[in-house]
Amino acid sequence: MMTQFARPLMATLLAALLATGTLSSADAQEAVQAPSGEQKPANSPTPTVSLGSSKYNYTRGPKSFPNLIAPYYPVAIPEPGTSNTPKLEQMIHDGNLELSLQDAVELALANNMDIVVARYNPWFADTDILKTEAGGSGRGTAGASFPFSTANIPFLNLDPLITGTVLFDQILVPVNNPFLSGTGTAGVGTVSAHTAEYNFAVSQGFTSGTTVNLAWDNTRSSSSALNFFNPTVQSSLYITISQQLLNGFGFFTNRRNILISKNNRKIADLAFAQQAITTVTNTITAYWELVYARQNVGVQQQAVTVAEKLYNDNKKQLEIGTMAPLDVTRAESELATDHQNLIVAQTAQLQQEQTLKNAISKDPLAANFVNVHIVPTDKPTPPAAIEAPSFEDALREAFVKRPDLQEQVYNVKNADIDARATRSALLPTATINGRYGSQGLSGDSKIAGASVTSAGSPIVGANGQAATVLDSAGNPVEVFVPNVSSTTAGTHQDGFGAAQSQIFHNNFPDYSVSLNLQIPIRNRSAQADNQRAILTARQQQAVMQQLKNAALLDVRNTYIALVQDRARVEAAGEARELQRQTFEAEQKKYQLGASTVYNVILTQRDYITAQGTELRALADLVEAKANYERAIGRTLETNRVTIAEGKSGKIDRDTLIPGTLDGKVIGTDALFKKLDAENPRLADPAATTSSTKK
Repeated sequence: MMTQFARPLMATLLAALLATGTLSSADAQEAVQAPSGEQKPANSPTPTVSLGSSKYNYTRGPKSFPNLIAPYYPVAIPEPGTSNTPKLEQMIHDGNLELSLQDAVELALANNMDIVVARYNPWFADTDILKTEAGGSGRGTAGASFPFSTANIPFLNLDPLITGTVLFDQILVPVNNPFLSGTGTAGVGTVSAHTAEYNFAVSQGFTSGTTVNLAWDNTRSSSSALNFFNPTVQSSLYITISQQLLNGFGFFTNRRNILISKNNRKIADLAFAQQAITTVTNTITAYWELVYARQNVGVQQQAVTVAEKLYNDNKKQLEIGTMAPLDVTRAESELATDHQNLIVAQTAQLQQEQTLKNAISKDPLAANFVNVHIVPTDKPTPPAAIEAPSFEDALREAFVKRPDLQEQVYNVKNADIDARATRSALLPTATINGRYGSQGLSGDSKIAGASVTSAGSPIVGANGQAATVLDSAGNPVEVFVPNVSSTTAGTHQDGFGAAQSQIFHNNFPDYSVSLNLQIPIRNRSAQADNQRAILTARQQQAVMQQLKNAALLDVRNTYIALVQDRARVEAAGEARELQRQTFEAEQKKYQLGASTVYNVILTQRDYITAQGTELRALADLVEAKANYERAIGRTLETNRVTIAEGKSGKIDRDTLIPGTLDGKVIGTDALFKKLDAENPRLADPAATTSSTKK
C-alpha cells in the first residue's frame, strides 16, 4: 500500500523542489549567495545556480525588418570574461578566503575556465540550427557523432534568394552587306546598337522538395531602322516550379540536417551538463583534499609538539643522569622524522590550495588573489545515507540522469535519420518542371501620313536608250516608273508600361511542362553511402550498450566504495580512539618508570597514524559521496545547478538538469515510467524513488 503512493509523493516533492529553485539574480553566470557576512538561516534552501547556457540565442539571425540591411552585418558577440567574478573578491578578508563547500561549488561554476570554454558548445550548436534551416549543413558539436547527414540529396536553398542584372551596352557594328542589314549604303556600312537590360529573379526552396523561381526580364534596344519598333522594349515574366519526385522527395528527407542539428543542440546541453558535473565533482574533491591536507598538517604539528616535549624531557633526565643517552637519541630521531612529515604535509597543503584556487578562479594570478590563503570552513563529517535502496534502483536512476547516456540516445536518433536519408538517396533523380510565362513587346513606331507619288527610274529600251512617248502635242516625253512613298505624320511612343500591360493581359502566353530523369547505372556510390550509414547506426546501438555497461560498472564501483568508506570511517574512528587510549596509558607508564622511550614513540606513531587514517577515511567518504552522485547523474540536482539561463529574475527551464524528458520538466514517476518501458528487465513495480534523496 505504501509503495503505491511512494512514487507520486516523491514526484510531488521533487516538483516542489524544482519550483522553489527560481534564480532571483538577472546575471545567470553569477552564483546566488547571501551578502558577505550575513549568515543563511539553518533551514533555508540552497539557491539554484544558473550556468547561463541560454544567455545568448544564435539560432536566429538579425531581423530584416525594419532594418533591411541588418542581415548583412555581423552580430555583436562579447569577448569571454577572464577576470574573476566580484563575489570572489568580496569574500577575501585580511588575505584569507574563508570558503564553505557550497561557496566553492558556486565559485567554480562561475569562474572555472572549463565551464567558460564548454559554454560555447551549445552556442556552436545554435549556429548549426541557423545554418541548416537555411538549407546548409551543420559542423557538429562536442559529444555529437553526426554533424550532418551524408546522404546525397539535391540541394535546396531554404532562404529566399534575389538575383538581379543591370546591363548597358553601346556598340557600333561594321556591316559587310549594307543592303541586307538595312543601312542602304555602298561599301562598308555600320549599325549603331544600344541595349539596356533590367533582369530580376527570386527563388526559394521548400522542405517538400519544391523549388519556386520567379523571373522578370526587361530589355530595351535600338538598332536597325527596319524594325517595326525602334527602340524596342521587350519584357517577360516567368514562374517555374520544380518538384523532386524520387530522390529528394518529402519533408523528412529535406529536413534531415535540421533534425540532426536540433538533436545536436540537445547533445550540446548534455555535454555542457557533463562538464558541469565534472567541474562540481572535481571542486568537491579538491575542497576535501585541502581540508584533509590542513587537518593533516595539524596532526603532524601535534606530533612534532609531542615529540619535542618528549625530547626535551629526556634531555633533562639525561643531564641529571637518570636516562641513558640512547633514549635521548631515539627521541631526537623521532622529532626529526616528525619535522620531515610536517614539511611533507605542509607541501601537500600548498599544492591542494593551488589546485582549489585554479578550480574556483578564472585568473589565479590576479594581484588580489595570488597570495590569498584558502580557509575551508566545512569539516568532513559522515554524510547521511544517500545510497539507493538497492543497486538496481541506483542503476535505474543512472540510466535516466547520466548525460553521457542521454547524449548517446540522440546520437542513435541521428544515425537513424542519416540511414533513412541515404535510403532516399538510392533512388534516381526525377524532377518535374512546370513553367508559365507571359511576354510583352512595344516601342516607338512611326505614324503613317499621306502617300506621295514621284518619278522613279526611267524606262529604257533594248538599246539602253530612254523610252519616250508622244504627248498630246506630239512631243516625245520620257517614261518613268512611278514611285509611291508614304510620309510620316509623327511617332507613336510606347514603352515599359505597354509591355507590362501585355504581360498581365496574357497577350502572349507561354506554357511548358518537362520531366528530367537521371538514372545512375549500378548506383554504387549511393549504395556505399547507405550501407555505411546503416553500419554506423548499428555501431551507435552497440556504443549505447557499451556506455550502459560502463555506467553499470561505474555505479557499482562508486556504490561499493561509498558503502565501504562509510564502514571504514566507523572502524577508523574506533581505532583512533583505542590508539589514543593506548598512547595516554603508555605515557603514564613511562612517567611511573614502567615503560621505555621506545614504547612511547611507537604508541605515539600508532596514534598519529590512526588520526591520519581517520582523516583520510573521512575525506575519502565525502569524496566517495561526490563520485557516487556523479556516477548516477545526481550531482547537479544535489547542488541545485541548472544549465539554463536566468533572465529578468526568471530561469529558462528549457534545459533544466535533472528531471527533463523531451524538453519538459517532469517528476520522477514519468522518468521511471519511460525507463521501465525502455528497459523491461529493470522494471520493478515495488521500486520507490528514494534514490532521489540527497
